[in-house]
Amino acid sequence: QLQASGGGPVQAGDSLRLSCQSSSRAFSSYAMAWFRQAPGKERSFVAAINYNGATPDYADSVKGRFTISRDNRVNTAYLQMTSLKPEDTADYYCAAAMFPSGPLVVGHTYDYWGQGTLVTVSS
Repeated sequence: QLQASGGGPVQAGDSLRLSCQSSSRAFSSYAMAWFRQAPGKERSFVAAINYNGATPDYADSVKGRFTISRDNRVNTAYLQMTSLKPEDTADYYCAAAMFPSGPLVVGHTYDYWGQGTLVTVSS
């Protein structure tokens, strides 16, 4: 029920916006997050936002460059990425949690996952 989009090849320093569209009527109740998995590496937390858009959280590696947001009117979460670096290259996954039972930075907290959208940053 989550559809991620917006990935693609970019140059270092470029910006890109990822979208995560939900088909659920309960979207406004979900905490949302983005995770990423680089080739040969484990999945890692990128950013999270609670159901009402308050108190977003970010991985240290993306703070100041990425912004997570949501528009509950259109059931969509976004990840605005700026000043992209080659090390940002990864498959990016969005995730949703109805009643988060754990920290929003942890993958196991989330109930639903979208398919990955690949971001490739070349130097």
